[in-house]
Amino acid sequence: MTRRAPESFRGIYASIVCPMRADGSVDEAALAAHAAAVAGVPGMAGLLVNGHAGENALLTREEARGVLRAARRAAPGARIVAGINAEASQAAAALAQDAEAEGADAVMVFAPFSWALGADRRTIVRHHQTIAGATGLPLFLFQGSVWAGRLAYDAGTLEALLALPAVVAIKEGSWETSAHEVTCRIAGRCRPDVLVMASGDEHLLSTFMLGSAGSLVSLAAVAPELVVALDRAVTAQDFGAALACHRRLTPLAEAIYRAPPPGLVAARLKACLHLLGALAAPACRPPVGPLSAAEMAALAEALEAAGLPPAKDATP
Repeated sequence: MTRRAPESFRGIYASIVCPMRADGSVDEAALAAHAAAVAGVPGMAGLLVNGHAGENALLTREEARGVLRAARRAAPGARIVAGINAEASQAAAALAQDAEAEGADAVMVFAPFSWALGADRRTIVRHHQTIAGATGLPLFLFQGSVWAGRLAYDAGTLEALLALPAVVAIKEGSWETSAHEVTCRIAGRCRPDVLVMASGDEHLLSTFMLGSAGSLVSLAAVAPELVVALDRAVTAQDFGAALACHRRLTPLAEAIYRAPPPGLVAARLKACLHLLGALAAPACRPPVGPLSAAEMAALAEALEAAGLPPAKDATP
């Protein structure tokens, strides 16, 4: 299989959630409806499936493959980037092979959570090499948050990963504009063909202004039109329109991502979709439980501020 050129992946991708039933099982019908609705928004380039917002660490291999299958069938024309999150390299390689079999266009390699305690550079590169060698799909790197322990790659590690021919893009999730700019400089020096795509949902305006070839963000699963509009405004250098989009998105982004504790992001995304009438139930897989009435009310207020009023029959 001939890998696609990096440039073909430019654009906005929504990192979709994984709808679940009350018993914690994957609701594939709701997933298909969610994927189709988001992918159908004008200007949306594609979907990131089985990302952190999709609770990828909590899915079995069979479930992750089923999620990809459902998304591909629901959004046949969308480019799909499949998230790969596994501690063992062989398990990650198997997930990548499943993604290729289900019609994904690329895979994104998430750093295993154990690396937050520290990982040798050779281990990190070998993990990515193993995945690249198991499939003909292009690879997206994931640059972790500066707040996520040692999950953010240092300059030398990022340079070593960019030397892998399969790499076509970086989901730049530093959540800090200065770190985003550093990643852009490293990529520009080592692999100018590789796309750097902003991922800090609270900082989209500033990172888009610094330079971004698009974005892969879960905020686009809740407010897809606004994220697309922000990207278009920055590209057109219409900074008044860009600032207007930013001011609408900021309270919502802060309510979802900045409010403590950070481990409830997937639950908040699902709650927002439920409040908007786009998701029948906001259930997450245990150990994450339902949000409190106060938390739901705060999200409803943030949606209102973004100009996305909750459905009248939604229960905050």
